[in-house]
Amino acid sequence: MNQEELKTLVAQMLREMSPAAEPQVKGSEYRPTAPVPQASAASSGESLPDITEIDLRKQYLVENPADGPAFRRLKEKTPARLGVGRAGPRYKTITQLRFRADHAAAQDSVFTQIGPEFAKENGLIPVKTCCESREQYLTRPDLGRKFDEENSAIIQKHLPKHAKVQLIIGDGLSSAAILANGMDCAKAIAQGLQAQGLEAGPILYVENARVGAGDYVGDLTGCQVVCILVGERPGLVTAESMSAYITYEPHTGIPESKRTVVSNIHRQGTPAVEAGAHIAQLLTKILQAKASGVDLLRGEAS
Repeated sequence: MNQEELKTLVAQMLREMSPAAEPQVKGSEYRPTAPVPQASAASSGESLPDITEIDLRKQYLVENPADGPAFRRLKEKTPARLGVGRAGPRYKTITQLRFRADHAAAQDSVFTQIGPEFAKENGLIPVKTCCESREQYLTRPDLGRKFDEENSAIIQKHLPKHAKVQLIIGDGLSSAAILANGMDCAKAIAQGLQAQGLEAGPILYVENARVGAGDYVGDLTGCQVVCILVGERPGLVTAESMSAYITYEPHTGIPESKRTVVSNIHRQGTPAVEAGAHIAQLLTKILQAKASGVDLLRGEAS
């Protein structure tokens, strides 16, 4: 091979290696299997639609269904991922993206802390459990059920002794749940109690709280009933689910069966204000029956 032939070969190889060159598929001419996508909204400066705003109860992606209307009626009763369709052996792109978005929201909700501004803006009494960090809170549930001497002193100083009802808001496992529902629910509870002639009193906000933190507050204040609103472990349906745990005569070591629970407080479940009104009625019933949890159920059955 002379010098000219070598130059021609190198030039040909460089052309084939150029990014502008079309790839060769099994030695044949390259032909795209789909049209070249146009410029997206992101590249043109526009906002992309929020995929998490899609109502899963109404999203039906099965092509050529045997009985589409019947399946749609079924989907309206649950946000479960039914009727998501397939693209060959895999999920459709929109289904996979929504799954990843909901999973990311759940992770953010667990690891994000609310911060002191929440308590300050809403007139709450801020304290924190013995957990020194969010990581420790997740790995040491026992530390999320008690307070050190400094925070115990704050509780004893600012909360009344032997109150009939003590309301607590705890971040729990979902900061998003508390930010979305906490204050609306607490205000509805306070209004409902006031209508029954009861005062809710000052509300405690507990950072890195487990349900058992309410029992420790019972030890410190001697309150008759404690109601703690706490963010629940987020899932793929919602990261904003909150629950209310109500305990009569709370104290450290009380069995879990002694609690009355109102769960699934969120916009797709029981709305916060509606839940608050129901909780206020429950609190009144528990005070009258002097029991909660299974003890309350036994009293209603007898």
